[in-house]
Amino acid sequence: MADTITILHTPGCPNVALVRQRLADALARLSGPAPRVLVEEVADADEASRRNFHGSPAVLIDGVDLFTTAGTPPAFACRIYRSETGSEGAPSVDQIVAALTAG
Repeated sequence: MADTITILHTPGCPNVALVRQRLADALARLSGPAPRVLVEEVADADEASRRNFHGSPAVLIDGVDLFTTAGTPPAFACRIYRSETGSEGAPSVDQIVAALTAG
């Protein structure tokens, strides 16, 4: 499992609570030591560009955003996730579990 999971978000992002809850639910499904979870704010477009941030909220697993598509430019904006139930403001619990248990 991951050592560190980082939630990056823009100021006032309405989906931070949702992604935090889904991450907690995903971690509850897994065994082993729990990773450290960090929550960090991306203050502006310049920081978004420097951090290669692709929208809020972002979930980085050991520093890698596994939920972005290659070639997507950095964006200081809200992010939409495609899940089994449609478009949402956070990855689903199943998507997070899959990302945490991949390879």
